[in-house]
Amino acid sequence: MSDRQSPPERELNHAGSVVDKAIEYMIGQNLSDLAIASALLGGAMGLLTRSLPDGVVIQILQNAIKSIESGEMNEASGKDHAG
Repeated sequence: MSDRQSPPERELNHAGSVVDKAIEYMIGQNLSDLAIASALLGGAMGLLTRSLPDGVVIQILQNAIKSIESGEMNEASGKDHAG
């Protein structure tokens, strides 16, 4: 995404905190990690496809794939769930 499309850091941090709280709540409800992650991913994909062109969504997904393949996601696993 270009800088123009990126949310301000404060807004991103706030959204990340809200998502972290939602994840904590769902864990407390004994929902499986897979159910939580699938619901969050589905919701995120729905939001992205409503607000961005398909090509941009595809680029976001390709960047995510590269992060997984490079091991970057494993390095981040000790951090907060979102952002």
